[in-house]
Amino acid sequence: MTLTILIAPSGFKESLSVNDVTCAIAEGVRRAMPDACILSAPMVDGGEGTTKALVEATGGRLHHATVTGPVGDPVPGFWGELGGAGPRTAVIEMAAAAGLSLVPRDRRDPTLTTSRGVGELILRALDEGAERILIGCGDSGINDGGAGMACALGARLFDKAGRELPEGGGALERLSQIDLAGLDPRLAHVRIDAAVNWHNMLLGPKGVARVFGPQKGATPDQVQLLDRAMETWAKQIWVATGKNVGSLPGAGASGGLGAGLVAFAGASLHPRFDIMREYLDFERLLDCADLVITAEGSLDGQSPYGKVPCEVGRIAAARGIPTIALAGTIGQGASETFQHGIAAFASIVKRPCTLEEAIRMGDKLLRRAAEDTMRMLQVGQRLALR
Repeated sequence: MTLTILIAPSGFKESLSVNDVTCAIAEGVRRAMPDACILSAPMVDGGEGTTKALVEATGGRLHHATVTGPVGDPVPGFWGELGGAGPRTAVIEMAAAAGLSLVPRDRRDPTLTTSRGVGELILRALDEGAERILIGCGDSGINDGGAGMACALGARLFDKAGRELPEGGGALERLSQIDLAGLDPRLAHVRIDAAVNWHNMLLGPKGVARVFGPQKGATPDQVQLLDRAMETWAKQIWVATGKNVGSLPGAGASGGLGAGLVAFAGASLHPRFDIMREYLDFERLLDCADLVITAEGSLDGQSPYGKVPCEVGRIAAARGIPTIALAGTIGQGASETFQHGIAAFASIVKRPCTLEEAIRMGDKLLRRAAEDTMRMLQVGQRLALR
């Protein structure tokens, strides 16, 4: 029996782009099943790879721009201009200016990192006449609530003594006043849509500092500082704009950038998979598939809450198509994904190794894991015919 296999993965943070992951899995599948019909649907979700994927899908073009990186140094950022009919649309992935991959491992302190470069990319898109801006939120290295972005757009932040605050989320604990007089007036005339993880909250027990701060290098004390800072940030945003971002779904996306986009750029937040599906070919290809293989760097108890594997798995399961997930790390709670569309999962790491080694060998490990998975599937096929 010739299988039609749809490969629909996410990228692996700091290791492989979504296109690299797709190609590696396809090569592994072909080693075991050279006659299989392989379909590809790289699943961008607003994180790394989103801009290039959407530019390619629409026949648009890529623009390059040097911007302020998350640790304050200049970085080579970029944004895209989508092709096709309709309003002139720019696409920005925040990771191109404030992603975790841009933060050196010895400088990972989310109390100091800034989203300023995201605001600078928005200004570049406005300079080029964008009528709509699509912003992908994912793979961030910040926890400043979008404060740096707001300042790039013209906002000013002051402490009780009237001094402007330095960059970084930690300083927001001292925030006393937000001045919006200098905000770029063009923002009022452009539609901004942000693709976010709808489950990411700014505040509370599952607030962004508590859930994601440690992943970005925050110590327990820094997590507490950032949590207090986000509380102050939300209160002052309410005072300055009348917008309640503290309990808004998706406001915690990308270190709280969702909150800043709503408050200062007038953005609308959307579940990231919903808005990305407008441009992806996934569902048309799914109708032709017998099996789906998805992948992400980590599979754990957070995966059912907006991560690519479970979003892919849910849609495929609704059509009666099984989904296998490959992951660099199988973490605590991964078995919960069985209730959210994943039929089986496997780690691509087969022996003890360091994180650095796994990142370096990601391509090879994925190929081997895909091949092993397909050979196991062939055993099942033979048993079914006995």
